[in-house]
Amino acid sequence: MNYAFAGKPTSPAFEQLAKELGEALDARGFERAPGDPREANLVLNLIDPGSPRPFRRRSRGTFVAAIHEQPSVPEDVLKTNYPLLVRALANIVLCYVPNEGVWFTTMERGHYGVPTENGQQGLAEGVIERLAPLALSKLVIDNEFRTDLEPELWNGDEVTEEIREAGKRMGDLDLLPAPFPIEELLDEQDLRHVKRLYGIGGLSYGNLSQRKDERRFWMSASGVDKTKLDMPGRDILLVTDYDAAGNKMVLSVPPEVEPRRVSVDAIEHWMIYQAHPDVGAILHVHAWMQDIPATDINFPCGTAELATSVAEVLDQEPDPAHTVIGLRNHGITATGESLTEILDRIEPKVLRQIPMS
Repeated sequence: MNYAFAGKPTSPAFEQLAKELGEALDARGFERAPGDPREANLVLNLIDPGSPRPFRRRSRGTFVAAIHEQPSVPEDVLKTNYPLLVRALANIVLCYVPNEGVWFTTMERGHYGVPTENGQQGLAEGVIERLAPLALSKLVIDNEFRTDLEPELWNGDEVTEEIREAGKRMGDLDLLPAPFPIEELLDEQDLRHVKRLYGIGGLSYGNLSQRKDERRFWMSASGVDKTKLDMPGRDILLVTDYDAAGNKMVLSVPPEVEPRRVSVDAIEHWMIYQAHPDVGAILHVHAWMQDIPATDINFPCGTAELATSVAEVLDQEPDPAHTVIGLRNHGITATGESLTEILDRIEPKVLRQIPMS
């Protein structure tokens, strides 16, 4: 795994932090990429918050962390960082405040800090400890569409109808937080670039799926309004396989429908359904519940590492088919007999505020 820097620090303190971040990466076994930074696996893009310059990677395989400096800790870290994450076309954005620490913000709106406790060098090491696992994670967001969906399913079935109703209910329960206005922050070219990089049809939070049979399951599409899951094959997709060699999800669609991409969390749902035949449905929302087991690392959505970490926690539960797993700084994944059963079970306990750590 190699890394590179892009951009320029805006102060001597910022320059010193960049130097120490490089040293911390070296200590973890990363290598400084020679030549073109676009060939690196990890790019630390030092940006000016007043005019953030995006780093235009050549492939989705490059993980970009945009870093900017602020004179004091923002009153609302999410509000300060998120527009910069989008404008810099980054996977994650870091806000550096000299003598205070570094505050992270993810595409999923997770936000948390690494305070300065052991000096500047200790800060750099703490930042890389949180950043490195994310940079090393592997996206599984490509789709292969096969026009082999059975004609009797072209208009959906009782499962797609339950998914449609569950999406409406999630909206009624305020479990679909409004996304940041990404269209207002980017021009048309950059918006297309973001959608290609992250495999999204738009920025939307939460997803839901329900088992069709032993191997297949219906799942909400990426970027679609979950309260308006109108068309099977476009808004609700039938996941039929995972192509490990090609690193993509396989979907069956009708021949006359232009499908959306399936939710980026399809790999997570696939792993759970394959490991637990008694799981009938899975719901993911950006909310929380008290006293639930949780993952340790906030891997990005759509990565094999997030899917594996959720599956590992689920495997340890006494009843994997009826449980709720916390995703650190992200939300919850709940399993159940059906989406209706899951919503009935979690509605009295769900919290809209996610604890950040």
